[in-house]
Amino acid sequence: MDEQIFSFTPILSAQPKVLILGTMPSATSLQKNEYYAFPGNVFWKIISAIKGIDCPTVYTEKRKLILEMDLALWDVCHTCIRPGSADSAIQKEEPNELKELLDAYPSIRAILFNGKTAEKLFHKHFMKMEGVQLFVMPSTSPAYTLSFEKKLKIWQESLIAHLVSPK
Repeated sequence: MDEQIFSFTPILSAQPKVLILGTMPSATSLQKNEYYAFPGNVFWKIISAIKGIDCPTVYTEKRKLILEMDLALWDVCHTCIRPGSADSAIQKEEPNELKELLDAYPSIRAILFNGKTAEKLFHKHFMKMEGVQLFVMPSTSPAYTLSFEKKLKIWQESLIAHLVSPK
């Protein structure tokens, strides 16, 4: 039987405006104890391009991007059984306490799902969250074969729209 795996704690700025939700960290991420650690995943490359800087190589610098950009980063699943890293293999998942996070951080006005599976799992476990808009972004995983340029454009348009909104 496959082993139960657990997600990380969220990365949160003091007043996050946007919550980015993945499904569950990959096997590589779990091994390195870093969000989006698989070399082919372009999440950090996209976030740093939106910020207008070169992509950091050190994880503490990557985490700092989330804080500086008034973002929050977490996963829909708190725990699950998943052989390998494929989202399609997720079984027996239990969700993170997203309602409690949103209650504690009312500054979050939008949730961006990193791929359709994150959205699907969210809707499986949660009703509509009042006052929060939901958007599905193209997955930053290499398994989703949209070009980097197209992924970046969609992420950039959505993040900038929510981060530059009136205070």
